[in-house]
Amino acid sequence: MLVDYKVYLMSVDLLTPSSLERIGKLVSLNHDPAAAADGVDISYIFHCDGLSLCITKDITNPRVVVWNPYGGGQTRWIEPRDSYNRFDRYALGYENNNCSLPPSHKVLRFVDFYDWSLNCHVREFELYSCNSNSWKVVVDVNPDWSIEFCQRGVSLKGNTYLFAEEKLVDVAPGTEISDLRDFLLCFDFTKERFGPRLPLPFHSFGDIVTLSSVGEEKFAVLFQKQGLPPYTVKIWISSSKIEPDAVSWNKLFLSVDMKPLTGFVFLDNGGSFFVDEDEEVAVVLDKARGEFRLTHNIACIIGKNGHFKQVDLGERADPSLKLPTNIPVVCSYVPSSVDIM
Repeated sequence: MLVDYKVYLMSVDLLTPSSLERIGKLVSLNHDPAAAADGVDISYIFHCDGLSLCITKDITNPRVVVWNPYGGGQTRWIEPRDSYNRFDRYALGYENNNCSLPPSHKVLRFVDFYDWSLNCHVREFELYSCNSNSWKVVVDVNPDWSIEFCQRGVSLKGNTYLFAEEKLVDVAPGTEISDLRDFLLCFDFTKERFGPRLPLPFHSFGDIVTLSSVGEEKFAVLFQKQGLPPYTVKIWISSSKIEPDAVSWNKLFLSVDMKPLTGFVFLDNGGSFFVDEDEEVAVVLDKARGEFRLTHNIACIIGKNGHFKQVDLGERADPSLKLPTNIPVVCSYVPSSVDIM
């Protein structure tokens, strides 16, 4: 779990009474010679195959590292091909060519936005190979879609799935946008390309949408409508028949009205969560609201028949700030013996 720019290992017990407990801080990233005494501050984390892709908290000069916390905490600090951009998005995956060989891990870096300070469009898509220790440009990418900066995506079977929306082109300034098509996209790390648009079990526009893995074969999607009440959270789980060009959905897994429970919707750049299919509950991370500010990191445990518990994860690093910075992020972790050196 990423909380206040630090990575923690958590113990989760969703039986009665349900609880979350920090087992310890994972600090092996302070092997970086530029790190502070208590380790590197992390602004972004992406999990795949027991490895974590981390981006350091440095707006002017972010650094990228692939990290295996298991067995001594191996790290690989990745230098940019040219330079990193503070609006970069990242994903970690691997090839699925030969099951008898160790997986070939790769890092996807992409940025696609109009930089008003430079008065130009910045569009870069490139891949880093851990095997060759080199970057290369991903060709034939001219997206007709857009992925919000807050969308983290999820890894499944070596590929990355992301929530995306149709891109607006040649829209006059001041034009009011009332709707956009939304869908999932998969980046196939074997073919090194994005796949076709994949269906969602709902339609969203300006709402909260987040993804989470469910074991090694499925993933879940959380949807919460922004705006007026009721603030119902809905979660669907996919079938296990998932491919880069195909996904199907099982029936609705969970539907909970949060209005009587918390009185607010989750933050629009938050909603990181995981589910327990057997117990039919979900754990959603957020920040508690105080008087005109966000005070504590919290986990909301929600289930059927009104089951609800709010767990305090500790006061945020700077509770005086009113803006929703450093939103807590959670992901399932399975130790891996993959060598990344």
